[in-house]
Amino acid sequence: MKGNIMLPPTFQHLSIAGGIRAAMSRNPSKQALKHGKNKRSYKQLTDRMDRISNGLIHDLKLTPKDHAAIISSNSIEYMEIILGASQVGIAMATISPKLSPIEIQLICNDVEAKVLFVDESSAELLRDVHFETITTVIAINNELEEWINQSKPISDLPIVQEWDVFTIPYTSGTTGKPKGVLVPYRSRILQLFGMAVEYGCYSPDDRFLAIAPMCHGAGMIFALAPIFFGGYAEIMDQFDPEEIVTVLKKEHITGFFGVPTHFHGILSLENAILEKNKPGSLETIISNAAALPQAIKEEIVKVYGDDVLHETYGSTEGGIISNLRPADQLRKLQCVGQPFPCTYIKVVNTSGEECPPNEVGELFSSSPYLFNGYWKRPKETEEALDQGWLTVGDLAKRDDEGYLYIVDRKKDMVISGGINIYPREIEEVLFQHPDIIDAAVIGVPDEKWGETLKAFLVTKDNVELNTDALKQFCEGKIAKIKMPQTVSLIDAIPRNAGGKVLKTTLRKLN
Repeated sequence: MKGNIMLPPTFQHLSIAGGIRAAMSRNPSKQALKHGKNKRSYKQLTDRMDRISNGLIHDLKLTPKDHAAIISSNSIEYMEIILGASQVGIAMATISPKLSPIEIQLICNDVEAKVLFVDESSAELLRDVHFETITTVIAINNELEEWINQSKPISDLPIVQEWDVFTIPYTSGTTGKPKGVLVPYRSRILQLFGMAVEYGCYSPDDRFLAIAPMCHGAGMIFALAPIFFGGYAEIMDQFDPEEIVTVLKKEHITGFFGVPTHFHGILSLENAILEKNKPGSLETIISNAAALPQAIKEEIVKVYGDDVLHETYGSTEGGIISNLRPADQLRKLQCVGQPFPCTYIKVVNTSGEECPPNEVGELFSSSPYLFNGYWKRPKETEEALDQGWLTVGDLAKRDDEGYLYIVDRKKDMVISGGINIYPREIEEVLFQHPDIIDAAVIGVPDEKWGETLKAFLVTKDNVELNTDALKQFCEGKIAKIKMPQTVSLIDAIPRNAGGKVLKTTLRKLN
């Protein structure tokens, strides 16, 4: 302290809420967020953040390092809850509303959440679900508004350390068991600055469209970035291609982030609609979650220009790892670009040596954006982190110029519509069917979704099982997006001598 002026607590350590508070101090009345007819100025946003913080600490008696959970589609309230919890050190598990009640129950119990925030549709779905540690459920409707209005803004924020946990998104492991990814404040804040440098669409003058689900790491960080830097974010909770292109023009959007499914839908619109809604302000388009088909890349360039598209590769555990810039989109095919700012990558062979150019190996990355580890999963954490180097099991190669190419997924992960899906989880459900002797699931290319799931089945007495029957059996056991879209009945699942399924053989059969 000097001259009796104390630094604000949020300036003593890196804080996302602190960045937003700083933006508010510069321009309190500026509009920060809009979702449909719902709007927030920076002053309103920080006031509601502070009331949520106070409600969690003084009303619900949570303490820093406690866990809570949220199950909801995108909304302004979603961001307020995340920020209000974060500035008092409460880590929020962000759970997809597309999961089944059983899956949601498992995650909430695993993360030991004490409070659950849930939107109206999910509240109905979870009406009869019992949770082991949750003592309070708050519906994101009038109930949330009453709770916020009854709470006063918090007056004394605790110190939140940079390495404390910000959010806990969940990702499935190779066994199909969900794993909580411990994302620290430091990793996401430093990534925000990297994004501002790399994409050039985050400043007080920029206007960003947030359409990706906030329950996933990328959707969350790309929604927070605009308001962290004092800009504006337009939020959408449903994918409507025509509404998206209308908003791009009407709201003078300068940047937006999407997955291949979004771009497939947008480019499927009639040319007259695309031309009518062609935005003059759009400077940056960012694609992530699955490989963007070259034909769609070329269409994006044709419609929106050759200086806007970025294709980014990353993971929940490692943040953004690489980016293919606009100038390289048509020059480097099936490429995910060069390392993100402050990121090191290496491709390693089975002997532990770095691969020469164009040789395939396992990809490792090291950066300030890495996670702290998996919640209560020391073995899996040790497998993922090796002396500061992270692997999520992807196979890759680099060309002579150092550009990165993802060749395959070591763990056979499937990405459908921007959602990570692990086939083993679906296989475990299929094995519960009384007529299925053996099963294997793979991802198959799909122009709209990036990938969809295909099930190879061996049945008792060659019983016929079609896709509709399989989906009916899976109902309630797994999310709809995880259900196989095609089925193939075969005599035997190919396996090696150790009993491991030969999925490369199945891909050839497909």
